[in-house]
Amino acid sequence: MTTDLTASARVRPDVAPIQRRTLSLLFGTQIIGGIGVTIGVAVGALLAARIAGTAVAGLTQSAAVVGAALLAIPITRITNGHGRRPGLAVAYLVGAIGAVLVVFAAATRSVPLLLLGSLLFGGGAAANLQARYAAVDLAEPARRGRQLALIVWATTIGAVAAPNFAALADTVTDGWGLPPLAGPYAFSAAAFVLAAGVLLALLRPDPLLTARRLEATDTAVASPPPTTEPPAGGLTVAPTSVARRGAGMRAAWQVVRDRPPARLGVAAVAVGHAVMVAVMSMTPVRLGESHGDADVLRVVGIVLSLHIAGMYALAPLVGWLADRLGRRAVILGGVALLLAACAIAGTADHHTPQLTVGLVLLGLGWSGTMVGGSTLLSESVPATVRPSVQGFSDLTMGLAGASAAAISGFVMRAAGYPVLTLLAAIVAVPLVALALRRGPSRRPTGRIDTCG
Repeated sequence: MTTDLTASARVRPDVAPIQRRTLSLLFGTQIIGGIGVTIGVAVGALLAARIAGTAVAGLTQSAAVVGAALLAIPITRITNGHGRRPGLAVAYLVGAIGAVLVVFAAATRSVPLLLLGSLLFGGGAAANLQARYAAVDLAEPARRGRQLALIVWATTIGAVAAPNFAALADTVTDGWGLPPLAGPYAFSAAAFVLAAGVLLALLRPDPLLTARRLEATDTAVASPPPTTEPPAGGLTVAPTSVARRGAGMRAAWQVVRDRPPARLGVAAVAVGHAVMVAVMSMTPVRLGESHGDADVLRVVGIVLSLHIAGMYALAPLVGWLADRLGRRAVILGGVALLLAACAIAGTADHHTPQLTVGLVLLGLGWSGTMVGGSTLLSESVPATVRPSVQGFSDLTMGLAGASAAAISGFVMRAAGYPVLTLLAAIVAVPLVALALRRGPSRRPTGRIDTCG
């Protein structure tokens, strides 16, 4: 089912209280879920390095990213058949099972169990991603963007705060007989179970099922003839036949291939994400080389919190700049920040303040490529295939991030952190040439692009 977020619709006063309740619940569970996801990410590489060595350190994050992508398929099926509430709850519970398996892996020093647990741990991230869509099921057309952004911001609050809880979690669970670095995953499991319980108990009525009932009522009253062509005014009706036609990844790839701005958008999102993940995932290991067990989690928490703040805190400003200066300019600015971040972090040696500056710039660069690239991609393709193209971009981004996380551990072991940052910078350089290459593009307009 596709939804045109700009199409006009009647405002239903009876739906407003349901939407306010939905947003309040999602806001709270996103904070809880963000804490659960990020507290595990903060120590995942360190735990893997201690169990199996530095070369395996990046595989835990890679497994979590792949898990989130793979779990999206069954979770989407549950959501389509039964609504947002069971879909989100199942995703969180799968994440909790994964966190418990990681705890057992730490106790038994089992690498296969660690990777399986990390794979299932991705369910927490999948739930956080799916919740964004739940925020707009019943939203008024004029407020959908703001209400979706509210849920994104809630995730940020939890993600920024979470790394600082890692040391506390490890201290609290030390008396339970858990091995070092396993405590944060125990807290992640508890957070995911809490989020699932809140949603199962309180997310009633289900926003997606309610929206479908309202849409069915409107359709029965209006009974418009089906159409696959956009009506006058640039607004697109997305009937089921059109949604099915544009749902495949092959169709999405063909659209991206034929449009230079879309290619740049996909490349900017994927490359920016890969560079960020490669450097960020090995930074805790780098910090572990110069800090002992007594304070390494505290230092990692501070550095990663500032990095995540760099990723999200200025996103509204980045979006404003994309509208004022253009998408390509923001992408180029993001690449420049990524290159600066690699240079600063790579030459920091064991100077933690300089490394922190590099990680903050890394987050800002990611924001530039993500916001600029996603906006350029969305406005460069026809509305009928836009959801599948955006899905193709997210798939590419996930695979790029997973590959970067997996490779980074081997590079770190073989050549060290400075070489890792140098290789990450080299990966980003071709994006500059792609962004500077002039091709047919559109300045942003107030209507939906229906002709590509």
